[in-house]
Amino acid sequence: MLKTYCSAKSLPFRQDGVLEVATHDKGIDRLQKYMDWGFANGLSKDELRFLQGDEVARLEPNVKCLGAIFCSRDGSVDYGAITQHLVQDFQGFGGSALFESRVARIIEHDRGTGDKISIDTTKGNTIHANFIVNAAGGNSIDIAHSLGKGKGYTDIHFRGEYWLAPKQYYDLTKISVYSVPKYPDYPFLDPHWIIRADGRREIGPNAVLVFSPYAYSWGTNMEFVVPKFLESLPTGARRIFFDKQFLSLVFREIRSSLSKSAMIERVKEFLPQLNPKLFTQRGTAGIRASLIDKDGKFVPDTLIVRDDNSQLHILNYNSPGATGALPTGANIAAQLIQAGFAKSTSYDEGKVLWDVSEISDSMKT
Repeated sequence: MLKTYCSAKSLPFRQDGVLEVATHDKGIDRLQKYMDWGFANGLSKDELRFLQGDEVARLEPNVKCLGAIFCSRDGSVDYGAITQHLVQDFQGFGGSALFESRVARIIEHDRGTGDKISIDTTKGNTIHANFIVNAAGGNSIDIAHSLGKGKGYTDIHFRGEYWLAPKQYYDLTKISVYSVPKYPDYPFLDPHWIIRADGRREIGPNAVLVFSPYAYSWGTNMEFVVPKFLESLPTGARRIFFDKQFLSLVFREIRSSLSKSAMIERVKEFLPQLNPKLFTQRGTAGIRASLIDKDGKFVPDTLIVRDDNSQLHILNYNSPGATGALPTGANIAAQLIQAGFAKSTSYDEGKVLWDVSEISDSMKT
Protein backbone atom coordinates (compact mmCIF):
# COMPACT_ATOMS: atom_id res chain seq x y z
CA MET A 1 0.00 0.00 0.00
CA LEU A 2 2.85 2.39 0.77
CA LYS A 3 4.45 1.69 -2.59
CA THR A 4 1.15 2.34 -4.37
CA TYR A 5 0.57 5.55 -2.43
CA CYS A 6 4.08 6.87 -3.02
CA SER A 7 3.74 6.14 -6.73
CA ALA A 8 0.40 7.96 -6.92
CA LYS A 9 1.81 11.01 -5.09
CA SER A 10 5.26 11.00 -6.75
CA LEU A 11 6.93 10.43 -3.38
CA PRO A 12 10.23 8.60 -2.90
CA PHE A 13 10.05 4.85 -2.39
CA ARG A 14 13.37 3.03 -2.31
CA GLN A 15 12.82 -0.73 -2.40
CA ASP A 16 16.27 -1.95 -1.52
CA GLY A 17 15.64 -4.83 0.89
CA VAL A 18 16.86 -5.35 4.45
CA LEU A 19 19.08 -7.75 6.39
CA GLU A 20 18.18 -8.98 9.87
CA VAL A 21 21.35 -10.42 11.36
CA ALA A 22 22.04 -12.69 14.31
CA THR A 23 25.30 -12.19 16.18
CA HIS A 24 24.60 -14.83 18.85
CA ASP A 25 23.26 -18.40 18.84
CA LYS A 26 19.85 -17.54 20.31
CA GLY A 27 19.40 -15.04 17.51
CA ILE A 28 19.42 -17.85 14.92
CA ASP A 29 16.35 -19.40 16.57
CA ARG A 30 14.70 -15.98 16.58
CA LEU A 31 15.35 -15.58 12.87
CA GLN A 32 13.49 -18.82 12.23
CA LYS A 33 10.48 -17.41 14.06
CA TYR A 34 10.68 -14.27 11.91
CA MET A 35 10.77 -16.47 8.82
CA ASP A 36 7.62 -18.27 9.95
CA TRP A 37 5.87 -14.95 10.56
CA GLY A 38 6.91 -13.67 7.14
CA PHE A 39 5.57 -16.69 5.28
CA ALA A 40 2.35 -16.62 7.34
CA ASN A 41 1.83 -13.02 6.21
CA GLY A 42 2.22 -13.73 2.51
CA LEU A 43 5.92 -13.38 1.71
CA SER A 44 7.29 -15.91 -0.78
CA LYS A 45 10.51 -17.91 -0.42
CA ASP A 46 12.05 -15.72 -3.12
CA GLU A 47 11.23 -12.59 -1.10
CA LEU A 48 12.38 -13.89 2.29
CA ARG A 49 15.52 -16.03 2.51
CA PHE A 50 17.78 -17.34 5.27
CA LEU A 51 21.48 -16.73 4.68
CA GLN A 52 24.46 -18.38 6.31
CA GLY A 53 27.29 -16.14 7.46
CA ASP A 54 29.35 -16.72 4.30
CA GLU A 55 26.31 -15.91 2.12
CA VAL A 56 25.84 -12.64 4.02
CA ALA A 57 29.50 -11.82 3.36
CA ARG A 58 28.94 -12.21 -0.39
CA LEU A 59 25.89 -9.92 -0.27
CA GLU A 60 27.37 -7.36 2.13
CA PRO A 61 31.12 -7.93 2.59
CA ASN A 62 31.39 -5.55 5.57
CA VAL A 63 28.69 -7.26 7.65
CA LYS A 64 29.83 -9.89 10.18
CA CYS A 65 27.27 -12.29 11.68
CA LEU A 66 26.40 -15.93 12.28
CA GLY A 67 23.42 -15.82 9.93
CA ALA A 68 20.69 -13.52 8.65
CA ILE A 69 17.42 -13.26 6.81
CA PHE A 70 17.12 -11.09 3.72
CA CYS A 71 13.77 -9.56 2.77
CA SER A 72 13.66 -8.01 -0.69
CA ARG A 73 10.28 -6.34 -0.07
CA ASP A 74 11.62 -3.85 2.45
CA GLY A 75 11.70 -0.23 1.35
CA SER A 76 12.57 3.27 2.59
CA VAL A 77 10.22 6.24 2.42
CA ASP A 78 9.82 9.79 3.72
CA TYR A 79 7.08 9.38 6.33
CA GLY A 80 6.88 13.13 6.95
CA ALA A 81 6.00 13.77 3.30
CA ILE A 82 3.50 10.88 3.33
CA THR A 83 1.77 12.33 6.40
CA GLN A 84 1.49 15.76 4.77
CA HIS A 85 -0.15 14.21 1.70
CA LEU A 86 -2.54 12.15 3.84
CA VAL A 87 -3.66 15.34 5.59
CA GLN A 88 -4.19 17.00 2.20
CA ASP A 89 -6.23 14.00 1.02
CA PHE A 90 -8.31 14.15 4.20
CA GLN A 91 -9.00 17.85 3.65
CA GLY A 92 -9.81 17.16 0.01
CA PHE A 93 -12.59 14.80 1.14
CA GLY A 94 -14.07 17.56 3.31
CA GLY A 95 -12.22 16.91 6.57
CA SER A 96 -10.79 19.61 8.83
CA ALA A 97 -7.42 19.47 10.58
CA LEU A 98 -6.80 21.46 13.76
CA PHE A 99 -3.06 21.82 14.42
CA GLU A 100 -1.10 22.56 17.62
CA SER A 101 -4.17 21.99 19.76
CA ARG A 102 -4.46 19.43 22.53
CA VAL A 103 -7.48 17.83 24.11
CA ALA A 104 -8.40 19.72 27.29
CA ARG A 105 -11.58 17.84 28.19
CA ILE A 106 -13.88 15.20 26.74
CA ILE A 107 -17.53 14.94 27.74
CA GLU A 108 -19.64 11.91 26.93
CA HIS A 109 -23.33 12.79 26.66
CA ASP A 110 -26.03 10.38 27.73
CA ARG A 111 -28.77 11.12 25.23
CA GLY A 112 -30.60 9.18 22.60
CA THR A 113 -30.17 11.73 19.84
CA GLY A 114 -27.70 14.45 18.94
CA ASP A 115 -23.97 14.56 19.55
CA LYS A 116 -22.68 11.85 21.82
CA ILE A 117 -19.28 13.38 22.61
CA SER A 118 -17.94 16.92 23.00
CA ILE A 119 -14.22 17.68 22.95
CA ASP A 120 -12.84 20.95 24.34
CA THR A 121 -9.38 21.88 23.06
CA THR A 122 -6.58 23.99 24.48
CA LYS A 123 -7.24 26.50 21.66
CA GLY A 124 -10.78 27.11 22.93
CA ASN A 125 -12.53 25.10 20.23
CA THR A 126 -15.31 22.62 20.97
CA ILE A 127 -15.70 19.64 18.63
CA HIS A 128 -19.01 17.76 18.58
CA ALA A 129 -19.06 14.16 17.39
CA ASN A 130 -21.21 11.07 17.18
CA PHE A 131 -18.13 8.87 17.04
CA ILE A 132 -14.43 9.43 17.81
CA VAL A 133 -11.33 7.45 16.88
CA ASN A 134 -8.61 7.94 19.47
CA ALA A 135 -5.29 7.53 17.65
CA ALA A 136 -3.38 9.85 19.97
CA GLY A 137 -0.27 7.69 20.34
CA GLY A 138 1.45 8.56 23.61
CA ASN A 139 -1.72 10.26 24.86
CA SER A 140 -4.19 7.57 23.80
CA ILE A 141 -4.40 5.77 27.14
CA ASP A 142 -5.01 9.05 29.01
CA ILE A 143 -7.85 9.93 26.65
CA ALA A 144 -9.32 6.43 26.99
CA HIS A 145 -9.12 6.64 30.80
CA SER A 146 -10.96 9.96 30.75
CA LEU A 147 -13.85 8.14 29.08
CA GLY A 148 -13.69 5.14 31.41
CA LYS A 149 -12.04 2.83 28.89
CA GLY A 150 -8.86 0.76 29.18
CA LYS A 151 -8.68 1.11 32.96
CA GLY A 152 -6.71 -2.14 33.26
CA TYR A 153 -3.79 -0.68 31.31
CA THR A 154 -1.22 2.05 31.65
CA ASP A 155 1.76 3.09 29.54
CA ILE A 156 5.40 3.99 29.79
CA HIS A 157 7.40 5.88 27.19
CA PHE A 158 10.69 5.23 25.41
CA ARG A 159 12.69 7.72 23.39
CA GLY A 160 14.51 6.22 20.42
CA GLU A 161 17.61 8.16 19.40
CA TYR A 162 19.87 7.99 16.34
CA TRP A 163 23.33 9.12 15.29
CA LEU A 164 23.95 10.35 11.75
CA ALA A 165 26.80 8.50 10.03
CA PRO A 166 29.53 10.53 8.32
CA LYS A 167 29.54 10.39 4.51
CA GLN A 168 32.71 8.31 4.44
CA TYR A 169 30.55 5.39 5.67
CA TYR A 170 27.82 5.77 3.04
CA ASP A 171 29.34 2.96 0.94
CA LEU A 172 29.68 0.59 3.89
CA THR A 173 26.52 -1.31 2.88
CA LYS A 174 24.00 -1.14 0.07
CA ILE A 175 21.03 -1.94 2.32
CA SER A 176 19.81 -1.42 5.88
CA VAL A 177 20.96 -3.93 8.49
CA TYR A 178 18.86 -4.78 11.54
CA SER A 179 19.94 -7.00 14.41
CA VAL A 180 17.96 -9.51 16.43
CA PRO A 181 17.25 -7.98 19.87
CA LYS A 182 18.93 -9.80 22.74
CA TYR A 183 15.88 -9.34 24.98
CA PRO A 184 12.77 -9.83 22.79
CA ASP A 185 10.38 -9.79 25.78
CA TYR A 186 11.09 -6.08 26.24
CA PRO A 187 10.51 -3.24 23.77
CA PHE A 188 14.24 -2.70 23.30
CA LEU A 189 15.46 -2.86 19.72
CA ASP A 190 19.22 -3.17 19.55
CA PRO A 191 20.47 -0.30 17.34
CA HIS A 192 20.42 -0.84 13.59
CA TRP A 193 22.23 0.52 10.54
CA ILE A 194 19.55 2.46 8.64
CA ILE A 195 19.61 3.75 5.05
CA ARG A 196 17.04 6.53 4.69
CA ALA A 197 15.07 7.31 1.53
CA ASP A 198 17.23 10.40 0.92
CA GLY A 199 20.46 8.39 1.24
CA ARG A 200 21.39 9.35 4.81
CA ARG A 201 22.81 6.62 7.01
CA GLU A 202 21.85 6.51 10.68
CA ILE A 203 22.55 4.29 13.67
CA GLY A 204 19.71 3.64 16.12
CA PRO A 205 17.41 3.46 17.86
CA ASN A 206 18.08 2.88 21.51
CA ALA A 207 15.13 2.89 23.94
CA VAL A 208 15.58 5.44 26.72
CA LEU A 209 12.91 5.36 29.43
CA VAL A 210 11.17 8.76 29.60
CA PHE A 211 8.10 9.91 31.47
CA SER A 212 6.19 11.92 28.88
CA PRO A 213 5.41 11.59 25.16
CA TYR A 214 7.11 15.00 24.78
CA ALA A 215 10.29 14.32 26.80
CA TYR A 216 12.85 15.20 24.13
CA SER A 217 15.00 16.98 26.72
CA TRP A 218 16.20 15.79 30.11
CA GLY A 219 14.58 18.84 31.74
CA THR A 220 11.12 17.95 30.38
CA ASN A 221 11.70 14.32 31.33
CA MET A 222 12.52 15.14 34.96
CA GLU A 223 9.42 17.34 35.19
CA PHE A 224 7.19 14.30 34.68
CA VAL A 225 9.08 11.69 36.74
CA VAL A 226 7.06 12.04 39.95
CA PRO A 227 3.60 12.36 38.31
CA LYS A 228 4.22 9.31 36.10
CA PHE A 229 5.55 7.25 39.01
CA LEU A 230 2.51 8.12 41.15
CA GLU A 231 0.21 7.30 38.25
CA SER A 232 1.87 3.89 37.89
CA LEU A 233 1.68 2.86 41.57
CA PRO A 234 -1.94 1.57 41.52
CA THR A 235 -1.41 -0.19 38.16
CA GLY A 236 0.57 -3.15 36.89
CA ALA A 237 3.38 -0.81 35.80
CA ARG A 238 4.65 -0.59 39.38
CA ARG A 239 5.97 -4.14 38.98
CA ILE A 240 8.10 -3.05 36.04
CA PHE A 241 9.92 -0.46 38.15
CA PHE A 242 10.96 -3.15 40.65
CA ASP A 243 12.02 -5.73 38.03
CA LYS A 244 15.82 -6.11 38.29
CA GLN A 245 16.31 -7.26 34.71
CA PHE A 246 14.16 -4.43 33.35
CA LEU A 247 16.02 -1.85 35.43
CA SER A 248 19.34 -3.27 34.23
CA LEU A 249 18.21 -2.84 30.63
CA VAL A 250 16.94 0.68 31.38
CA PHE A 251 20.33 1.75 32.70
CA ARG A 252 22.04 0.22 29.66
CA GLU A 253 19.80 2.26 27.37
CA ILE A 254 20.41 5.44 29.36
CA ARG A 255 24.14 4.82 29.04
CA SER A 256 23.72 4.53 25.25
CA SER A 257 22.03 7.95 25.31
CA LEU A 258 24.75 9.60 27.36
CA SER A 259 27.64 7.86 25.60
CA LYS A 260 27.94 7.91 21.82
CA SER A 261 30.53 5.16 21.97
CA ALA A 262 28.30 2.89 24.07
CA MET A 263 25.60 3.03 21.39
CA ILE A 264 27.82 2.65 18.34
CA GLU A 265 29.78 -0.22 19.91
CA ARG A 266 26.56 -2.25 19.82
CA VAL A 267 26.37 -1.81 16.03
CA LYS A 268 30.06 -2.69 15.72
CA GLU A 269 29.04 -6.26 16.61
CA PHE A 270 28.01 -6.65 12.96
CA LEU A 271 29.77 -3.63 11.37
CA PRO A 272 33.22 -3.74 13.03
CA GLN A 273 34.67 -1.03 10.75
CA LEU A 274 32.78 1.77 12.53
CA ASN A 275 34.75 4.31 14.55
CA PRO A 276 32.60 6.13 17.16
CA LYS A 277 34.92 9.16 17.12
CA LEU A 278 33.86 9.96 13.54
CA PHE A 279 30.19 10.33 14.51
CA THR A 280 29.56 13.98 15.38
CA GLN A 281 25.89 14.68 14.62
CA ARG A 282 22.77 13.31 16.25
CA GLY A 283 20.04 12.09 13.92
CA THR A 284 16.30 11.82 14.31
CA ALA A 285 14.51 10.88 17.54
CA GLY A 286 11.02 9.71 18.38
CA ILE A 287 9.02 8.70 21.44
CA ARG A 288 6.70 5.73 21.55
CA ALA A 289 4.35 4.52 24.25
CA SER A 290 4.35 0.88 25.35
CA LEU A 291 1.24 -0.49 27.02
CA ILE A 292 1.49 -2.36 30.33
CA ASP A 293 -1.25 -4.74 31.50
CA LYS A 294 -2.50 -5.35 35.04
CA ASP A 295 0.15 -8.05 35.56
CA GLY A 296 3.00 -5.69 34.71
CA LYS A 297 3.66 -7.25 31.31
CA PHE A 298 4.26 -5.42 28.05
CA VAL A 299 1.34 -5.81 25.63
CA PRO A 300 3.07 -7.12 22.48
CA ASP A 301 0.37 -6.58 19.86
CA THR A 302 -1.90 -3.84 18.61
CA LEU A 303 -4.77 -3.30 21.05
CA ILE A 304 -7.95 -1.63 19.83
CA VAL A 305 -10.84 -1.09 22.25
CA ARG A 306 -14.15 -0.29 20.60
CA ASP A 307 -17.39 0.96 22.08
CA ASP A 308 -20.09 0.22 19.51
CA ASN A 309 -21.91 3.33 20.62
CA SER A 310 -19.49 6.21 20.15
CA GLN A 311 -15.76 5.51 20.34
CA LEU A 312 -12.76 3.47 19.25
CA HIS A 313 -9.39 3.64 21.02
CA ILE A 314 -6.06 2.51 19.55
CA LEU A 315 -4.25 1.88 22.82
CA ASN A 316 -1.19 -0.04 21.67
CA TYR A 317 0.38 0.41 18.27
CA ASN A 318 4.13 -0.07 17.94
CA SER A 319 5.76 -2.40 15.45
CA PRO A 320 5.26 -2.38 12.50
CA GLY A 321 4.46 1.27 13.25
CA ALA A 322 4.21 3.58 10.27
CA THR A 323 4.84 0.65 7.91
CA GLY A 324 1.49 -0.88 8.81
CA ALA A 325 -0.46 2.35 9.27
CA LEU A 326 -2.31 2.30 5.95
CA PRO A 327 -3.75 -1.24 6.20
CA THR A 328 -4.54 -0.69 9.90
CA GLY A 329 -6.34 2.54 9.00
CA ALA A 330 -8.22 0.77 6.19
CA ASN A 331 -9.29 -1.95 8.62
CA ILE A 332 -10.63 0.61 11.11
CA ALA A 333 -12.39 2.55 8.34
CA ALA A 334 -14.07 -0.63 7.13
CA GLN A 335 -15.37 -1.30 10.66
CA LEU A 336 -16.83 2.21 10.90
CA ILE A 337 -18.45 1.94 7.48
CA GLN A 338 -19.96 -1.42 8.39
CA ALA A 339 -21.31 0.01 11.66
CA GLY A 340 -22.84 2.98 9.83
CA PHE A 341 -20.61 5.68 11.33
CA ALA A 342 -18.92 6.54 8.02
CA LYS A 343 -19.72 6.42 4.33
CA SER A 344 -17.65 4.64 1.73
CA THR A 345 -16.19 6.53 -1.23
CA SER A 346 -16.63 4.47 -4.36
CA TYR A 347 -13.44 2.72 -5.41
CA ASP A 348 -14.96 2.12 -8.84
CA GLU A 349 -15.19 5.86 -9.47
CA GLY A 350 -11.43 6.20 -9.16
CA LYS A 351 -11.59 8.66 -6.26
CA VAL A 352 -9.64 6.41 -3.89
CA LEU A 353 -6.76 3.97 -4.31
CA TRP A 354 -8.24 1.06 -2.37
CA ASP A 355 -11.46 -0.64 -1.40
CA VAL A 356 -11.13 -0.61 2.39
CA SER A 357 -13.50 -3.55 2.83
CA GLU A 358 -11.32 -5.65 0.56
CA ILE A 359 -8.21 -4.67 2.54
CA SER A 360 -9.94 -5.47 5.83
CA ASP A 361 -11.09 -8.88 4.61
CA SER A 362 -7.58 -9.75 3.39
CA MET A 363 -6.19 -8.98 6.86
CA LYS A 364 -8.50 -11.58 8.40
CA THR A 365 -7.20 -14.45 6.29
